[in-house]
Amino acid sequence: MRPDFLPLSRPSIGPQEIEAVTACLRSGWLTSGPRVTAFEEAFAHAVGAAHAVAVSSATAGLHLALLAAGIGPGDEVVTTPMTWAATGNMILAVGARPVFVDVDPGTLNVDPEAVAGAVTPRTRAILPVHFGGQPVDLDRLRAVAAGHGLTLIEDAAHALGSHYRGHPIGGGSPAAVFSFHPIKAITTGEGGMVTTNDADLGERMRLLRFHGIARDAWSRYGRRGNPTYEIVALGFKYNMTDLQAALGLAQLARLEEFVEARTRIAGWYREALARVPAVEMLAPVPYPARHAWHLLVVRLQLEALRVGRDAVMDALLAANIGVGLHFKALHLHRLYRERLALLPDTLPHATCASERILSLPLFPAMTRDDVRDVASALEEILLRHAA
Repeated sequence: MRPDFLPLSRPSIGPQEIEAVTACLRSGWLTSGPRVTAFEEAFAHAVGAAHAVAVSSATAGLHLALLAAGIGPGDEVVTTPMTWAATGNMILAVGARPVFVDVDPGTLNVDPEAVAGAVTPRTRAILPVHFGGQPVDLDRLRAVAAGHGLTLIEDAAHALGSHYRGHPIGGGSPAAVFSFHPIKAITTGEGGMVTTNDADLGERMRLLRFHGIARDAWSRYGRRGNPTYEIVALGFKYNMTDLQAALGLAQLARLEEFVEARTRIAGWYREALARVPAVEMLAPVPYPARHAWHLLVVRLQLEALRVGRDAVMDALLAANIGVGLHFKALHLHRLYRERLALLPDTLPHATCASERILSLPLFPAMTRDDVRDVASALEEILLRHAA
C-alpha cells in the first residue's frame, strides 16, 4: 500500500500563476475588470471562437446559454444521462424538459442515432457532453440539429484541449460551455466560459450574467466610467472576477503542456492495465479526434468478480488511492425518476455503465510510479475478489 494518499486530481499551480494572482491583488482591482476581458479574448482565440463569455461556473454558463437561446417552458432538450447534475438541472431550471437518450456502450458519448430518434415537435435543442474529454460525433449531431432547426449547445466541461476532426472543441457550435473547476484541464478555482460565433447570443449572455444591466458594470468605476446604469432584463450574478481571470490566463498559457502530460499518463495507464483482469479502459472514438483526458474512466467486468463496483472503490481508498464516480446516470437519480418516470432499462447502456465504471487518479504531476501503484492496487483487489 502507498504510504501517502494519491488524490483523484490535483491542480498544477506554479510560480507564474502565483505571480499573476499576486499582481492582481496589488492592482487593487479584484472583481470583474480588464483581466476578465483579456481572458475572454485569449480563450476565444485558443478554441477558434469569435466570442467568449466568462462566468462564475460552467453551471452558470449552461443556464445562460439555454436562456439566451430562448429555451423555456414547454420545450424539450435532448441530452445524455451520463453527465454531472448541472446538465440536466439547468434544463429544468429554464422550465424545459430534459429528454435523456442512451449512449454508445464503448465511449459513453451520446448516441447520435438515439438523439435523432428522440426529436419531437417540442424539441428546441440538443445538448451533448464530450464525455471524459473525448469529443462526440459533432458532424452527425449538427446534421440532426440542422435538419430540425434545433440549437446545438455543447457541454464542453470535460473538453478543453479536445479536438474534433482537427479543430478545437468550442469553435464550431452556437454555444459551448467550459468548466474551470480545480479538477479540469485548467482552473480558475471556480469558473466557466461560454464560447459562440453568434454575436447576438454572446451579447445576450453578457447582459444576463450581471443582473440584466445594459453594459459592463465594472466599466462604471473606471477612470472614464459613468456610474449610472439601466436594468433592462432579469439577470443573475454570474460574473467572473479578475482574481479568477488572472489565474485562468496563466493556466491557459500552459494548456498544451497539461494535455500532453495527461495524454502521456493515459498511455502509461493503458500499458499498466493491460495485464489487470476484469477491467478495461473506454473505447476510442472511430473518427479523427484528440482526447484531452480530463478523466481516466475504467469499466469493471462484474461477471468476473464476487463484489460490486462500490466495494472495489472502497478497497482502493483503503489502499490510499483516490477514486471517483463519473457518473451515476441522471435517469437513475430520484429527482429525474420522479419527474420523468424513466425506468433503468429504458437506457440500458447508461444504466449498465453506472454500475460498472469508476475514475482513477489523473493529473499532470503524476509519475509513472504513481500509475504503477494504482494498477498494482487495482490488480490485487480484483484478483482477491475474482469469481
